[in-house]
Amino acid sequence: MGMGAGVTSDVFAGARLVVVDDHQPNVLVLETLLERWGVTDVVSTTDSSQAVELCAAVRPDLVLLDLHMPEPDGFEVMRRLRQAVPAPDGVPLPVLVLTADITPETRRRALALGARDFVTKPFDPLEVELRVRNLLAARRYEQALAERGDELEQCVRARTREVEASRLEVLDRLALAAEYRDDLTGAHTRRVATTAATLAAALSLDAETIRTVELAAPLHDVGKIGIPDHVLRKSGVLTSEERAVMRRHTLIGARMLAESESPVLRLAEEVALRHHERWDGAGYPSGQTGEQIPLAARIVAVADVFDALCCARPYKPPWSIDRAVSEVVEASGAQFDPEVVEAFTGLDHRRLAPAPRFSPEHESPVEVTES
Repeated sequence: MGMGAGVTSDVFAGARLVVVDDHQPNVLVLETLLERWGVTDVVSTTDSSQAVELCAAVRPDLVLLDLHMPEPDGFEVMRRLRQAVPAPDGVPLPVLVLTADITPETRRRALALGARDFVTKPFDPLEVELRVRNLLAARRYEQALAERGDELEQCVRARTREVEASRLEVLDRLALAAEYRDDLTGAHTRRVATTAATLAAALSLDAETIRTVELAAPLHDVGKIGIPDHVLRKSGVLTSEERAVMRRHTLIGARMLAESESPVLRLAEEVALRHHERWDGAGYPSGQTGEQIPLAARIVAVADVFDALCCARPYKPPWSIDRAVSEVVEASGAQFDPEVVEAFTGLDHRRLAPAPRFSPEHESPVEVTES
């Protein structure tokens, strides 16, 4: 043999080859040479019409293909191989052309159809060994690169998941930081998120939108970070001046969340700014009406008010679930989107509301738009 046994045996070990040549003597010569080099997995045919089906079944590492055969000839076989035998690892099936025709036109045509190299007839064993070995080595290298690419892609995906998890944790903590100003448990933001997501599902929004609403909803009141305690935590009715200060939390929250490339934060910005708008146009900060108000903000408006009514606040005791549901329903078409309210009526309110800690007789009216 012309090559060192150690090198060639490493390259040839485990290789799977297909030989297609309409002359049986050529097939026998190639099979004998390949066996000598340690290639034991060789499938051969002298019928070119079987070549594509054979390669599709065997999925070889290399095809040794004669060009000039009865139809289909080698050119047609290569054309069909490109269509019928996909490369799941991203590495095209290499073809070593066997031919006595070494004209430039033949070579160019074969290369255009996917040929990797050529062996001239009659065969020179050393030339065959070198070219087969080189193509198999290149095949293994390409496969290793593809596997490495898959590993790197998996690493990138894992890292992306870690970054996303960290980002969501930061968002959650930001929402809690605002909520702790008037709810030491921080549970309000999570319940609003759950109710908003449940409402979005009841409205038949797609799964990605539902998830985005669920992640954006807790940030609806993030602007409360900028509201003074003497206003935010006041027990009793706000003065007109205090009411104006409180309403600024929508603008503050929107500014805090503005200019982000994150879909969650972009939606959270809309929600923070618009969740106190009213269907009838009497809300703030812009007096938008009806469907001018982003759907996510209309959803969160219902979820926020329902939960606020059921919770104790410095300015009010908690309401019963039934009374809170009735209040939301009565505000349909005025404060709230009727379609959202209709979806809300079909929810399991007791599962979504906080656990009751009061007697219903302690209920009292409250201006829910300032929650």
